[in-house]
Amino acid sequence: MADTLLVTALRSKPKSLNLSNKKLDRVPKAIGKLDCILHLQLKNNRLKTLPYELTYLYQLQILNCGNNEFEELPDVIEHLTMLEKLHLFNNKIHTLTPKVLMSLRSLSFLNLNKNCLKTLPPEICRLINLQFLSIDNNVLTELPVELCALTRLEEFHAANNQLTNLPLEFGFLINLEKLHLQKNRIRELPESIGKCYKLRTLDIAANDLRIFPTELHNIPLKDMFCEENPLLQHIPVHSVQEEEVLSLKEVCARYVMKELKDRRPDKRWSYLRRAIKHYPQIREMLAQASRCAVCGESFLNTWLECVKFVDAKSDLRLNNLNGLVPVRALLCSYKCFNSKGHDYYGVAFP
Repeated sequence: MADTLLVTALRSKPKSLNLSNKKLDRVPKAIGKLDCILHLQLKNNRLKTLPYELTYLYQLQILNCGNNEFEELPDVIEHLTMLEKLHLFNNKIHTLTPKVLMSLRSLSFLNLNKNCLKTLPPEICRLINLQFLSIDNNVLTELPVELCALTRLEEFHAANNQLTNLPLEFGFLINLEKLHLQKNRIRELPESIGKCYKLRTLDIAANDLRIFPTELHNIPLKDMFCEENPLLQHIPVHSVQEEEVLSLKEVCARYVMKELKDRRPDKRWSYLRRAIKHYPQIREMLAQASRCAVCGESFLNTWLECVKFVDAKSDLRLNNLNGLVPVRALLCSYKCFNSKGHDYYGVAFP
């Protein structure tokens, strides 16, 4: 059947070829003569490998190998340098061959749903033009930090895995518009997600999330799905805490940051401001500082984690969600926590 289709195709020089649903356990070698093909459909067969002759399809842009029996990325794919869309859903792939990924620089769409992937290799970052990535229904426990180098990524699906967190550098995905992470074991979202300024849809349903990051309000979300999470509830209980004793390192860091923040003329050329230029390690350490949600002063390593309950409609402007959403807030001291006039609450776990 497949050979007959290829003979017919050789006469007409088509731009696309559909060999789906043919019960194929191999692709005829004659396919290498169809170097005019742009779109090749091989889904719903019994394929475990692809013939070397496929490398002659140098113009191929779309390859669909979904619902077959591949256990790894076929090596021949590395020669398909013009490939833009690759479907490998519903196979038995347990590893992604780095040398194949490194060759697919034109790839913009990759579907690896329903495979056996436990990890993604660091070489995933070589897919520099990737805009859509879907790895739903695998067995991933973590994502490599190199994933965050895919700065052109617009849509990312990783639902129904075993993820417990996201890389701290997730905010480098500056073009991300849709993020689907439902049915994992994620306990918290990284603070850097607040830098995903194009994110419109966030699905974090059915995870272990208790609170959202501090900069959630910076994300232009339109739809957020967070049902089936053990989110903190707004049940206020009165509490006054005693002032804590800060470490010498923390006291010094706060003093230095306060001095550097002072822009008065007599402070602009202070000895401290001139001296710190010669200590890059200290500058790097101070760059990791946070800002108190109450007084606005900077702090380094000692803080009080609190929660603020914001309205999903009026504060976050979400289309699909009503009620209050718990958002993390960091306070520099119990003095700020005990002060009046703010709506931040301490976090109490049962």
